[in-house]
Amino acid sequence: MDAATPLLVGCDFSSAPTRRKPIVLALGSCASGRVQLGRLLHLASLDEFDIWLRQPGPWLGAFDLPFGLPRELVEQLGWPLAWPALMAHYASLSRADIRQTFAAFCDARPAGGKFAHRATDRPAGSSPSMKWVNPPVAWMLHAGVPRLLAAGVHLPGLHEGDRSRIALEAYPGLLAREVLGNRSYKSDDRLKQTPERLIARKDLVTALEMGQSRLGLRLKLTHAQRDTLVDDARGDGLDAVLCLMQVAWAQAQHMQGAPRYGLPEVVDPIEGWIVTA
Repeated sequence: MDAATPLLVGCDFSSAPTRRKPIVLALGSCASGRVQLGRLLHLASLDEFDIWLRQPGPWLGAFDLPFGLPRELVEQLGWPLAWPALMAHYASLSRADIRQTFAAFCDARPAGGKFAHRATDRPAGSSPSMKWVNPPVAWMLHAGVPRLLAAGVHLPGLHEGDRSRIALEAYPGLLAREVLGNRSYKSDDRLKQTPERLIARKDLVTALEMGQSRLGLRLKLTHAQRDTLVDDARGDGLDAVLCLMQVAWAQAQHMQGAPRYGLPEVVDPIEGWIVTA
């Protein structure tokens, strides 16, 4: 990858995108600590996502979906312990099969510890990647990772692919929580799209523009872009931009000589890691 000129991509992913609830890509660039949002791209189907992934690089993307499963879960189920084989096996299962298998795993465990977690979940504050409801991240993994593999992209620490198209796992809630604490800034439920959440989105965007996070980056928006992010009560565009900020940090780490775009030197090759966690 030409480190000077890659397209940076933040992806708010959906396992069942529609025109009303699309996959949103925030496309941009970073120079001298300033992250410039170019545009938001909306993809209304997984087929459109497939086509986009196959675009020539160089691009560096941060995708809001889990790239791995908890080792504890995989070992207990007797699933393959090599990541490519594990992902192939997982992709071969139906959602009904996965739900039944994961529910049985949870049912056999004590209250308060139903789900197995990846090592990255606790520092990131993310949901376990085996969770199939609220949020259904197990379906996001099932829909997203096989497409990344089929497109031949490179996943540092997990899978060798085309190094001009590089995908990292992101979690926008990690950066949002750093700025807002426990304040909620979005909801798909119209009844929960409150003035308080609108104010939180304004505060979050302002903080990103001012560089008020440990990432040390400032977001650069046009007035129209700012209005779009603040007015979107679902928060999809804002989540994509949060992922864009995280991938800009990863690019900066890479340019400073950090291995694997700022991911820890030791990462479980089954579980993966969330960038900036």
